[in-house]
Amino acid sequence: MLVKRIFYYLIGLTLGSIGVYFFWQKKNATFDYGMDARTLKTIRIKERLFSDDAKNAMHKFNIDTLKISTILTNGDVDFGKSEPRQKPCAEYYITGKDSLKNVHLYVKRCDSTSTIEKVIVD
Repeated sequence: MLVKRIFYYLIGLTLGSIGVYFFWQKKNATFDYGMDARTLKTIRIKERLFSDDAKNAMHKFNIDTLKISTILTNGDVDFGKSEPRQKPCAEYYITGKDSLKNVHLYVKRCDSTSTIEKVIVD
């Protein structure tokens, strides 16, 4: 009797998991619960501006806005080099991953805008 109950439970769990998977996939939901993910998401959803210094570095090193968007999606926030509690605008140091690991961004996040202040390439 117990084996039969476990069997039915596992069937229900499997069908429910498959249903939830397809339901969330169609909604295009994201689960940004980590510190890096939350910070990057709040930077991405604000109006994005570029300082003159950042524009010059982007032109010099052939970095386009797609690469910046990739870093702001997949990058690592270095909270040791950042000042997240600074008022009125928090400042973040973000490093790219994989092929963009030598590109670093210094971003100022205000209430309604995110300004890429510096683009640093090593």
